[in-house]
Amino acid sequence: MNDPHRLPAQASEINFDGLVGPTHNYAGLSHGNIASARNRQSAANPKQAALQGLAKMQALAARGFAQAVLPPQLRPDFRLLRSVGFSGSDAQVLQKAAQSSPQLLASAWSASSMWAANAATVSPAADSADGRTHFTVANLGSKLHRSIESAQTARCLRAIFHDARHFAVHDALPATSLMADEGAANHGRLAAAYGAAGVELFVYGRSELHPEAPAPLRFPARQTLEAGMAVARLHGLQAGRCVFAQQHPEAIDQGVFHNDVIAVANGRVLFYHEQAFLDEAGTLAALRAALEPLAVELQPLRVTADEVSIAEAVSSYLFNSQLMTRPDGRMLLVAPQECHDNPAVAAYLKKLLASGGPIAELLSFDLRQSMRNGGGPACLRLRVELSAAEAAAMHQGVLFNDALYRRLVAWVERHYRDRLAAADLVDPTLVGEVQSALAELQAILELPDLYVV
Repeated sequence: MNDPHRLPAQASEINFDGLVGPTHNYAGLSHGNIASARNRQSAANPKQAALQGLAKMQALAARGFAQAVLPPQLRPDFRLLRSVGFSGSDAQVLQKAAQSSPQLLASAWSASSMWAANAATVSPAADSADGRTHFTVANLGSKLHRSIESAQTARCLRAIFHDARHFAVHDALPATSLMADEGAANHGRLAAAYGAAGVELFVYGRSELHPEAPAPLRFPARQTLEAGMAVARLHGLQAGRCVFAQQHPEAIDQGVFHNDVIAVANGRVLFYHEQAFLDEAGTLAALRAALEPLAVELQPLRVTADEVSIAEAVSSYLFNSQLMTRPDGRMLLVAPQECHDNPAVAAYLKKLLASGGPIAELLSFDLRQSMRNGGGPACLRLRVELSAAEAAAMHQGVLFNDALYRRLVAWVERHYRDRLAAADLVDPTLVGEVQSALAELQAILELPDLYVV
């Protein structure tokens, strides 16, 4: 096990943002995600969605934050449609699916891989027994349209993190109810600094081995305790540096489908709503006990229901913000524009910034295309903490800079539609447009054969 107090030179966190794909649409496939359901069947704007995401990446990169890109997945997934009995040419498959099962058709066209927080769970080298950074691809088995992502996600992560001396990319857990895994959206990490050993927080909604525990009544609990424990074993984490906490079932029933809709951790700070965890006091006590041997004092930032209700947190995605450490050690909160539009949330944030606490700055972005489908700033990125040597060992073509930003903006402008509705998903022309766009993207990101089936 690594020395828990050793700091690799120039360790940093790289945010890998999911690049919104050309099939961005509002199919309302995610039961329990209120924004997704509310905007079901409305027309989306893929071009605007991608440009909004790229603008966020560019703004953060310009401020000195390390930034990278995760490419979208190839859609539609004809393997899915053919595996459930639709046959013939590609055009015939689309037509038959549209006639008999529009929801299956929409699943095959889903662009949900844009929410990179669900791609995998990541443990940095400082936490793992073998001193490598570990990734476990999320199986996302709770939703059909997301379950089809894991194979391509594994392929993509292995292409980027290809050096086995530094990285281990594990396949998704078995796609069973017992091992339902939603990735980093239900995972957090606390440590003194980037590169230092830390404590990993695994949040779950249910446990199949402990069915007596309270459970949500309205919406499904997507993450299991058993999945989190399996990931911790795969990553070689010390038991004493892992905390497993149950999400409050009442919060799930109000639309908190992932923990990152109600809490976010960074450094020593846990920014959370008082109803985030079923046992709030027990969760905080467990974190403090696990952090004590590392000489790290937990800094909880607790938001009460009187300040911001769960409904207001869900509608504004206050906690689905990125919490990032600036060079001066204080933190930047990257929030969606909706936080300013909600009076209670805006008032809370004004008070937070005036408090002199660890969060010193607020930066807001218009991500309405993503927000309308149920994902905010934190959903769009996978956090990967790397030493300087690890960063040099990863594939460099996905690292974000001004040149890549300009190339991607021009690529989006060439290939993306500015309107996509449900009726368009039966159009064979769209299939060709997507294939052409992604073939070019492979070259831009220097990832040849990424989309080879």
